[in-house]
Amino acid sequence: MKVVAFNGSPRRDGNTAALLGAVLRELESQGIETELVHLKGPLSGCIACFQCYEKKDGRCTQDRDMINDCIEKMVKADGIIIGSPTYFADLTPEAKALIDRAGFVAKANGDMFRRKVGAAVVAVRRAGAIHVFDSINHLFFISQMIVAGSSYWNIGMGLEEKDVEGDEEGMATMRTLGQNMAWLLKRIKD
Repeated sequence: MKVVAFNGSPRRDGNTAALLGAVLRELESQGIETELVHLKGPLSGCIACFQCYEKKDGRCTQDRDMINDCIEKMVKADGIIIGSPTYFADLTPEAKALIDRAGFVAKANGDMFRRKVGAAVVAVRRAGAIHVFDSINHLFFISQMIVAGSSYWNIGMGLEEKDVEGDEEGMATMRTLGQNMAWLLKRIKD
């Protein structure tokens, strides 16, 4: 089994990466292979060309960035985690580009993410994280995925790099998310 996590933060080693790392370590401790992908911009949003519906090749026709590589990883994985910091109560443009383009391609190609396990992870300084959490989960639900939960919403609070590591409740939430995601993945495989 494999889980791929996408870090939608421009900061490769910031709070979002720290939160994702906590989830991935828990998954690895349960024997699940993991991969962390840093979304490197600039990433273009969906241009609604509908070529993915015409070609049905599992790819976006925009091929000047890394989104098609991400889509391939998502298709091969059993679980998908998308992480984003909170920017003005919303996702980063990188996370949004992944969601829109991968989601559209998946729909155009027979719901390629159906029955995979998904989880949203959000870093926040103070407020707005629930909107980001909700926006990521919209992809999972419309893609017919199974969403793993935790003991609270999957958010961690911090401003400076790695501040979230001092958010005991946030880090515990990530560990519980990893445990629950591992449990769910194993039950689905049985």
